[in-house]
Amino acid sequence: MKRLLLTTSLVTGLALALVGCKTFDIVTKVTTSVGVATGKISSSEARSINRTASAAGKAFEQITPEQEYYIGRSVAASLLGQYKAADLKAANQYLNLLGQTLATQSDKPETFGGYHFAIMDSDEINAFAAPGGLILISRGLLRCCQSEDAVAAVLAHEIGHVQAEHGLRAIKKSRLTSAFTILAAEGAKNLGGEQLAQLTTAFEGTITDITGTLINSGYSRTLESEADAAAITIMQRTGYNPRALEAMLEQMHTRMPADDKGFGKTHPDPQDRIKDIALLLEGEGAIEEQAARQKRFEKAMKGV
Repeated sequence: MKRLLLTTSLVTGLALALVGCKTFDIVTKVTTSVGVATGKISSSEARSINRTASAAGKAFEQITPEQEYYIGRSVAASLLGQYKAADLKAANQYLNLLGQTLATQSDKPETFGGYHFAIMDSDEINAFAAPGGLILISRGLLRCCQSEDAVAAVLAHEIGHVQAEHGLRAIKKSRLTSAFTILAAEGAKNLGGEQLAQLTTAFEGTITDITGTLINSGYSRTLESEADAAAITIMQRTGYNPRALEAMLEQMHTRMPADDKGFGKTHPDPQDRIKDIALLLEGEGAIEEQAARQKRFEKAMKGV
């Protein structure tokens, strides 16, 4: 029915322009009431549209810290199913001590389940920040770090993703894409029963889809730049030289193979990121080696 398809498109368009599930419901009910009163749609079509818009509203509800944690934990578990955790006790302890210190100076110093850092037993140059503060760093990426400041840069960047909730943005986009695919297929008939169940499931999303988004496409250059800017601020607050981020990116550029299937597939080119942070690093002095800090770094990273 063309009129139902057009009306459904109108309602979902309003949904995209508004914030809050309750607002969706109110606008939808007013719209469908007018449609029934004027004879544009039937009562059954109105009920179908109301159910559709209610499901759509779920994608825009505020995700609670608890939900963010459980989503992130599932994503991290899925990632560790593909990237085995490295059995490096000293290095993991060091990473968590350093990461926790940096997180306290971020704009999101606390999460429901707390920040946790782990090393992936992979030569790939890669890292993942799951929602809620679960951060995974590969051995390959840690090998790009020549100092504790460089490790701090890597961790601060991933914390930047968490504080900006970049992972949640990816989840919501995935839900919407799946849901509107169903709407396009089912828009010519009443959405009820099995179709409505499929739509609701699409909005709920799956951990597999979320993980696939992180692994296969990664974040945009804009979001990576946001995380780099956050990393610079966090490092300044903590007392690390943010120029270590630049040095680490240079190392990554040098070490990454031309056909890199890890970081190179999911991140902007390191040279582009260096250009993006150039203005933020103006006025920052050269990195000065601190003997005690370097000794701590070398001892912890032994074997990585």
